[in-house]
Amino acid sequence: MAVMEKQFAYGVAGIILSVIFLLVLSKSQRGSLCTLLPLRSRCRRISSSNTPPRSLSPAKKLPANMPSPVDYRDICPPSRRESLSKVAESLPAGQKEKLQGREVDDTAFRKGIIPLTANYREYGPSTYTPMEISIEEVKALGDFPDYAELSGVPLPEAYNEFNIDKAIPRPYRPLRWAYHQTMSLTKLEPDWWLELESRYTSRVAERKELVKKYGKMVLDYLPGSELASKEIMEMALQFLCARYPQYFSLSKTEAEGHVFHNAILKTRTVINSMHPLHVILHNIPEDFAIMLRNPDDGLYYFRAGLLCSALGWNVSTKLGLALKEIHAPIPDYKEKMEFSMDRYFAKMPTARPIQRGSWGLEVDKPLFMPPGDPHEKYRSLQDPDLTLDRIHLRVDWQTLRRLPLSGAIVFNFKALFTSVEDFREEACVPALLRKVLTEGKKNMMEYKSTWHVEHLVLPKLEEWEREQVEKGLVGKNWEVRTLDESPWFPGWEKKWHDRQGF
Repeated sequence: MAVMEKQFAYGVAGIILSVIFLLVLSKSQRGSLCTLLPLRSRCRRISSSNTPPRSLSPAKKLPANMPSPVDYRDICPPSRRESLSKVAESLPAGQKEKLQGREVDDTAFRKGIIPLTANYREYGPSTYTPMEISIEEVKALGDFPDYAELSGVPLPEAYNEFNIDKAIPRPYRPLRWAYHQTMSLTKLEPDWWLELESRYTSRVAERKELVKKYGKMVLDYLPGSELASKEIMEMALQFLCARYPQYFSLSKTEAEGHVFHNAILKTRTVINSMHPLHVILHNIPEDFAIMLRNPDDGLYYFRAGLLCSALGWNVSTKLGLALKEIHAPIPDYKEKMEFSMDRYFAKMPTARPIQRGSWGLEVDKPLFMPPGDPHEKYRSLQDPDLTLDRIHLRVDWQTLRRLPLSGAIVFNFKALFTSVEDFREEACVPALLRKVLTEGKKNMMEYKSTWHVEHLVLPKLEEWEREQVEKGLVGKNWEVRTLDESPWFPGWEKKWHDRQGF
């Protein structure tokens, strides 16, 4: 269990927010983080030149152990309230009137930011979200507003040829050499935020059983998360309807309100009949963690989550904690990481969601493994009776985005499993993985916790590496490095299309 705690300490409870820290930081990024994004603060007036305050200039490096000089109460995330007028154009006159031509007084905004634990439905026009949008405007937008316009992230293109019975995930191989390079942070591909595959039905059923069995260990929410939960649910359903119109649609009746129709599961979900996270649970087999800004200190707290894919920890032990509290077990986090992480969260814009992948090697396909789970025993020994066909690459494909109305930051990911035997025909992958496992930094390999399967995997990787050179798949003098196709591999698209048939 100690190994698992160490491996998953990097995050909102092990995976969640550690991955966020892996998502956004590398050695080079930490030095330049203050210049990555323009800071447009509306909690205080600053120069329109978008230059960071002098105290935060990257040219004036702070001592590693120096407390942050920033009062985050004065820093609100970049607003897109200018999008309200455009969204209002398609709304009825009564709603449009409340959304167009309104100026926000900075003093009124600063004094009226909604408390962390407050339900937005109970507040009126003098209260604002951190995005400089009044609660009256939020209510005027109604249900399922145009989130593409509000966020600046376009809806996906329709994937009309998609067949759920044949679909397989894209073959993510987020392997890198060497580990001192950047963290493979990339801009989110709008078409691939939520990716479905042929195990959709069984995965949704499995996750519902996990919630039934473990309850608040995997799904829970605190007061104040109502707007963000509604927002991410509506954005996710809009995505599904746009990306897979042959399977999903939304309707609205006076009696029931909005209804989500799922042709794969042959279900209809009355949106207002259940909590937004339960709507997601019933229709989207991915995990979501919601971080909210606390106006009392300007920092971000884990306030709601649906997390059925965690190994070695559970939601109930981390819910309600601040980012720095979640990362407290990480060595040197306070001295070296806390300032940069808090600053990144403070100014991340809605129009720049990001993605990356993390990986590990697992016996079988464990999805959720709470402390004390019998599956833990596989990580403590090299089982001589273990067979190669039981060993899988687990990739957690992750995204991070800010919501345009609540200002919440949402981390989401899906767990994908691939048999290591697939690597035999994937050019360069055996050599790259072998390099990482045998020459990677000791602390990184301990974090990966791959020792329990290396006695089987390494000999096969060496064999396949030689085989690929002999077949001409890999050049004899190829120097192992991160692939140009990363997070995939040469020829991945043909293999993927051939396997699924479209």
